[in-house]
Amino acid sequence: QVQLVESGGGLVQAGDSLRLSCAASRLTFSSYVMGWFRQAPGKEREFIAAISWGGGSTYYTDSVKGRFTISRNNAKNTVYLQMNSLKPEDTAVYYCAAKLELINLYRDSSYVYWGQGTQVTVSS
Repeated sequence: QVQLVESGGGLVQAGDSLRLSCAASRLTFSSYVMGWFRQAPGKEREFIAAISWGGGSTYYTDSVKGRFTISRNNAKNTVYLQMNSLKPEDTAVYYCAAKLELINLYRDSSYVYWGQGTQVTVSS
């Protein structure tokens, strides 16, 4: 059974940084586009970032451009989300997800595998 396991969340202050990791197992990692989503209390899950199979292309939602960086290490079956200059509005549960095709990246229903999520809380 495919597993995606996120880690690295926590409680930080505004302006701090965090790096999230998502370790994948039981799938051919390099064959999957990887994405990060987040869901704040009372809000819908939203797309944050995605990265192509080899890492050559990355995509971000406007609210995190210039602050967040997605990367991957296919040898370690891991995708990362480096988050800098964190703001209270970044508080959410962060999920990684996997899909085969580099289309519909913003649509969560197009992803086939999901992690359990990791909580990020940013205090002001």
